[in-house]
Amino acid sequence: MDHRAVDQADRINARNSPVLQYCGGGVSPEMQAPKLLWVKENLQESWSMACRWMDLSDWLAYRATGDDTRSLCTTVCKWTYLGHAHMGQWRELDSRDMEACGWDEVFWEEIGLGDLVEGNRAKIGRSVAFPGHALGSGLTPTSAKELGLLPGTPVGTSLIDAHAGGVGVMEISDEEAICRRMVLVCGTSTCHMAVSKNKLFIPGVWGPFWSAMIPEYWLTEGGQSATGALLDYIVENHAAAPLLANHAASQSVSIFELLNKILLSMAHEQNIPFLSALSQDTHVLPDFHGNRSPVADPKSKGVICGLTLDTSEKYLALLYLATIQGIAYGTRHIVEHCNAHGHKIDTLLACGGLAKNSLYIQEHADIIGCPIILPRENESVLLGASVLGAVAAKKFSGIHDAMKSMNAAGKVVHPSSDPRVKKYHDAKYKIFRSLYEQQLSHRSTMAQALQ
Repeated sequence: MDHRAVDQADRINARNSPVLQYCGGGVSPEMQAPKLLWVKENLQESWSMACRWMDLSDWLAYRATGDDTRSLCTTVCKWTYLGHAHMGQWRELDSRDMEACGWDEVFWEEIGLGDLVEGNRAKIGRSVAFPGHALGSGLTPTSAKELGLLPGTPVGTSLIDAHAGGVGVMEISDEEAICRRMVLVCGTSTCHMAVSKNKLFIPGVWGPFWSAMIPEYWLTEGGQSATGALLDYIVENHAAAPLLANHAASQSVSIFELLNKILLSMAHEQNIPFLSALSQDTHVLPDFHGNRSPVADPKSKGVICGLTLDTSEKYLALLYLATIQGIAYGTRHIVEHCNAHGHKIDTLLACGGLAKNSLYIQEHADIIGCPIILPRENESVLLGASVLGAVAAKKFSGIHDAMKSMNAAGKVVHPSSDPRVKKYHDAKYKIFRSLYEQQLSHRSTMAQALQ
């Protein structure tokens, strides 16, 4: 959610470093190089005091074990580390240290962060390991006491939280099938992750990242910067929000469960052919916090077309529905874009908080035209983390074996078979795509006016 480093990202991307081809053609302001450059330029005292810069997941592992080994997941996905540098010599958990060429030191020097690679890259990571690699001697006595666990308990090298969700939701028994699936980790933002045996370069979509989620598969990572956060924003900033919250509390349901019930009631009252059609006059471009992919435009803004003076709960429900649909059209755009560049995605896997919202999942299935598999385990990110712990404890030979044993599919949500639903969403999707094109035109018009 931190987009302060847009200017730094633009300056880094203008240099066209070779490492940029492995992050969709350019770094995002959500990645670490532009964020670090922002800190250096704006918080110089903090910069001079720091002895290490770490992702949260690497920090937690370091705090638990005292071992500063970094994760292949964090370094490749966020730090421009080239994990495939010596891929022919690597096998799952065979080794701990990668050759120095995984870090492109010229890149860091060119962007003004050469001090980070001094001292054998001590500040950003001297050694990198596959997720699940056993760190140090396990929990230190201090961390074990703080956690209420035994000293020496194995701790595995980490995954970024969303990527842990991917490990916790993917079934790996069929190599061909796994490459046709995309994981949606749906929370404050949404990560869209697909794997392939061959590296696929997709403009505007992060990656290809070698072994960053599942060992020896290339990871493609799309995303939307605000999804759950956007729904919260739409609901909480509406005039009907306090009344809605009171009604939800009185019925002992969540606000979103109540909104879903209101929409079902409205569809029945209006005798419409299907619930989605309630939003025919309301269209949402969900780029309220920029577009992470596939247009990779952090300056993009959100659009709501079809506002009225209505302040009722029912109208809030319509805005909520149209926003869910806008988010789903964004996912459709990502899927179509990835498939146009070599993927063959035909099935989605969903986890995270939003995946527990039945309307959210059904709208995604209908709009994208793919079945969505929900995991048997509700907390897939925690399951993915437990896979790492099991591998670190030598309960399994590697991530693949642990996933085969621990992961399982649950409910499958299929797209509607009603051809009217597809026709409706195809029409709204065209409007969705046009909203961004109109924004670009408006931006150009205003830029000329200010010259």
